Amino acid sequence: MRIFPGAVRSVASVLRWLGILITVLFACAVAVVTWPHFFELERTLPFAQLAALRGGTVAVLAALSVLFLLLAAARRLRGFALSMAFACVVGAICGGVTLGLRGYGSASLPDKTEASIRVMTWNTAGNAAGADTIAQTAAAIEADIVVLPETAEGVGEEVAVLMRDLGQPMWVHNETYNEEVELGPQAWQTTILISPELGDYSVIDASDDGTTMLPTAVAMPVSGDGPIIVAAHAVAPQPQYMSAWRSDLRWLADQCVDGNVILAGDFNATLDNMAGLGESGHDMGWCTDSAAATGNGAVGTWPASVPSILGAPIDHVMASDAWETTGSVVLTTLDDAGSDHRPLVVQLEPAS
Repeated sequence: MRIFPGAVRSVASVLRWLGILITVLFACAVAVVTWPHFFELERTLPFAQLAALRGGTVAVLAALSVLFLLLAAARRLRGFALSMAFACVVGAICGGVTLGLRGYGSASLPDKTEASIRVMTWNTAGNAAGADTIAQTAAAIEADIVVLPETAEGVGEEVAVLMRDLGQPMWVHNETYNEEVELGPQAWQTTILISPELGDYSVIDASDDGTTMLPTAVAMPVSGDGPIIVAAHAVAPQPQYMSAWRSDLRWLADQCVDGNVILAGDFNATLDNMAGLGESGHDMGWCTDSAAATGNGAVGTWPASVPSILGAPIDHVMASDAWETTGSVVLTTLDDAGSDHRPLVVQLEPAS
């Protein structure tokens, strides 16, 4: 069969334009994943999920860049492969720089002062870690506030008893959804432990109308001059819950007013997802993310089964301008404790 030169040139032209189209579409996808807030897609499926796993995305782009550079050894693929590699390299570098600015990890806290407050948040996955592990960890880091999403009130009381025996008494507060259901999942509960040194607290009724599907407890000081403590738990951004997730994040941002507020818990969102929810340069409402301010903003707190640099930093401690963050640490030594989340500990000092 005779092949006409014109037909060959036509096929080559089609393939060349197809390669250009694929490269342009791929570069656009990389740009959206790298800067989702620029396109206002940071809370839109599937870019919200990809942005949350920025560390993993950077690793994938780096691996693809190597693959395309190897393919560039073939002369016929060289232009296409180099263009794809360039898009991957730019995306990986920009994503890596963003993570670097937030911090790849700081493993220690400064010495605690008389005015310091230490806050620990740990989604315990229905007490998978056990009350003893929670108590030992909280006591070891001298926590003044312990936020425990997915932890039943009874477990919190057990933790408080153990901490009292370790010389650190705590008051227990709880918010529960669907109380009429017997033996419901612990995901329907959020428990807070607060040191008596901060004064007496009460969970306000407004907590009942807060986050949509999982409870957020808003604890107000009854006595003393302690901060408002918001123990957050937003629903995960699964496809069927995207609207509820966006509503949860907006509600949580509204809780951080310009005053004395500490907002902590499982947000099921990273700083990328929170773009546009802050006021006057803050991250959520009038609150600033403490981990990012102290070099831990890129350390993944979920899932604990993967290296922290590849995970999603979805657990946060945030504070209003009444506080200055002096240190933070994501505890990676408890990855085998049973929970799929890592504890985050933050030290705050009253702002001067």
